[in-house]
Amino acid sequence: MEFESEEWESEKWELIKDPKTYGSHKNTGINVEHLREVGLKIARLPENKKFHNSLVKIFKNREKSIEDGVGIDWGTAEALAFATLIEDGNHVRLSGQDVERGTFSHRHAHVFYQDEDGCYVPINSVASQSDGTRTFIASNSHLSEYAVLGFEFGYAQTSPDTLCLWEAQFGDFANGAQIMIDQFIASAEQKWNVKNGLVMLLPHGYDGAGPEHSSCRIERYLQLCDADDHPPMEGVSEDQISQRMNMAVCYPSTAANYFHLLRR
Repeated sequence: MEFESEEWESEKWELIKDPKTYGSHKNTGINVEHLREVGLKIARLPENKKFHNSLVKIFKNREKSIEDGVGIDWGTAEALAFATLIEDGNHVRLSGQDVERGTFSHRHAHVFYQDEDGCYVPINSVASQSDGTRTFIASNSHLSEYAVLGFEFGYAQTSPDTLCLWEAQFGDFANGAQIMIDQFIASAEQKWNVKNGLVMLLPHGYDGAGPEHSSCRIERYLQLCDADDHPPMEGVSEDQISQRMNMAVCYPSTAANYFHLLRR
């Protein structure tokens, strides 16, 4: 028996289907003035709370880069992408080891108080909902990549209006989740006609930290990409061709690249 993809999909999938825009990527840009307004909200820490001096300095630099429009780093670009997606009515969910701080101390999605329990979540300044719904979640996970990535794949499947990201603390931590990557992420649509928008973040770099902290084995993911075996067809755009691929392996070289990738 053949199954239609709709039999596997939740009702939320219907809400994001738009025949008029299928086959073309939506514009990922944001009005500069509005982007600056959002950025200043998420770059300012509450003055009545005590934070570590180093973090205060980081957020002051983040605020200045947004005001000036110069020197926006990766963590700031990521936060801007998350905040604007939430403003557009989406949700953002991020899990993995140490994702609240960020492996390279770049994210600071949760900023912990110095003199009391608890933390401040900057993105909640634009993500708070009157009904208590959490539109932004950053959650440190335990060291079981196989289980966590499988859970996030299921979460992304049932919540297509969520930018669902799983981050390996270092790229090669994905080794423990390779079965999930092979069986589901790379091939689920071909096998079961099930689409999925899960994003994997695989930070890496040969920084002298040893063999288990050095490479995301990017060649492994390139080998899992399905090949473009057919020449471009008349009337088929490059966007349509790219959307027919099983996954995209992206290597952004600037913070702006990363912002637009997440927005897409």
